[in-house]
Amino acid sequence: MGFGVFIHRSDSIYDDSPAERYQFPKPYLGRAQSCVGDWIVYLEPRAVRRARGYFAIAKVQRIIPDPSIADMYIAIIEPGSFLEFSNPVSFNDASGPVEQGLLNEQGRLSGRAQSAVRPLSASDFYRITDLGLAERTPLLPREDTFLEQTGFEEEQAEFTYEGPRDRIELLTSRIARDRAFRSVVLRAYGERCAVTGLRFINGGGRAEVDAAHIRPVEMDGPDIVTNGIALSGTAHWMFDRGLISLADDLSIMISRHVNNVDEVRSFIRTEGSALPPQRDMDRPHPAFLKWHRDNCFKQ
Repeated sequence: MGFGVFIHRSDSIYDDSPAERYQFPKPYLGRAQSCVGDWIVYLEPRAVRRARGYFAIAKVQRIIPDPSIADMYIAIIEPGSFLEFSNPVSFNDASGPVEQGLLNEQGRLSGRAQSAVRPLSASDFYRITDLGLAERTPLLPREDTFLEQTGFEEEQAEFTYEGPRDRIELLTSRIARDRAFRSVVLRAYGERCAVTGLRFINGGGRAEVDAAHIRPVEMDGPDIVTNGIALSGTAHWMFDRGLISLADDLSIMISRHVNNVDEVRSFIRTEGSALPPQRDMDRPHPAFLKWHRDNCFKQ
């Protein structure tokens, strides 16, 4: 087992779905197999417009031959392991490449940087994940409105690491994953509630909006932005209880179990549809929306 880097781009010609699978040609088989049972970091190359750099992690469960294409293979991602970084990590920082293992003996970037699948040292893996999951912006909502009035805003507790084991455990920690998921979803929606379209920042500088899983984690819903939507407290409550849902085109559906439909209509955006995320690639996936309609929405 060992850490690795998988290069992925949203416009890839390969049949990739970072939270589920990664397709690659036979020459990379040995390198990919060395990552089975361990974590990889996804890298969006600089050739991509607005490239995110190192943007997510996932755990490789197994490698299988591609059943439809000869000499192609698929890395199966362990369900629930994919996690997008709160802070995408640039390929370079002030001191040079963040992935220091790419430097040759002369301190220059080696040809390994062009490899779509490559090994990653433990020190580079921890450096990238520490940067990607660091808390930089106070996005958690207040827990008591009194705090806004007094100025005693709650402070975000920092994670501390005692060693590699703590770092690995953090990657599966529900608290850490919820924080990262919240940051990614709120960023996708500009910290606005998708149902009301409103953006509120409280006295502590925290956004008054939640990151809701469309398909809940306890129902095998993944921590990916396409399974998330930014919702204010009331909208989140109604969404979780099936009083509202979304069609595939993001039209807001109101349950017949709602007592006063007119009041709900006055609460939602005048367009009658949810605010879409700022990037099309972050839109709620139809499969998750269908799951919510079939399993949560009260018809």
